[in-house]
Amino acid sequence: MHSQPSGTNQPRDLASCIEHTLLKPGATPQQIDQLCDEAIGHNFFAICVNPIFVRRAADRLANSKASQIVVSVAGFPLGASTTSVKVAEAKAALDDGAMEIDMVLPIGLLIAGDNSAVRSDIEAVATSVHRFDKRRLLKVIFETAALDTDAIIRGCRCCAEAEADFVKTSTGFHPAGGATVEHVRLLHRHAAPIRVKAAGGIRTAAAAIAMLEAGASRIGTSVSCAIIEEWQGLYA
Repeated sequence: MHSQPSGTNQPRDLASCIEHTLLKPGATPQQIDQLCDEAIGHNFFAICVNPIFVRRAADRLANSKASQIVVSVAGFPLGASTTSVKVAEAKAALDDGAMEIDMVLPIGLLIAGDNSAVRSDIEAVATSVHRFDKRRLLKVIFETAALDTDAIIRGCRCCAEAEADFVKTSTGFHPAGGATVEHVRLLHRHAAPIRVKAAGGIRTAAAAIAMLEAGASRIGTSVSCAIIEEWQGLYA
């Protein structure tokens, strides 16, 4: 048995940092039920599902008297919806029981340097989420693998000015790739005190731990069960 790594953001319980995720377009209601049951069994922090399944997931967790919360998405996965559509998606998901919304910022506008438009887009969704309930949170997805350092730093500034609660690396759907340790460090450095969620391509306990030690406080992954079973075997 290995000793637990000693990073500054290393959790005593990795499961408490994981959002157990199923956002594939072919996800079925039965798979969402299984996702909820796995989250309860492993004591993950949350499940993350597409808006169509929020009510089903929230009801299943509530009926089980589970502590897990439901996270859903807006403007996903392209970020190219109009702001009004993102706001409507977020509100519908909150109405159905979501506690947190992960929205994709307008990636092309950020690349083009239109910081004002990016900030306004985020701010509109953040305002809608926070007005709904002070406990509800907004995460903003960047697609860091598709951005240069300048764009990531500007995106962090936009999120801070718009009062988002988290910045998030990736959707997991972009061909450029997902989360990297370097990008998590960059987000943590320039977005603090806004928290960081690492997502996209995180498939091992070592990768999850590296993201946490780089400054992430949440991990989004679709292979959560395998990760936590590996982590328990190596570090628990």
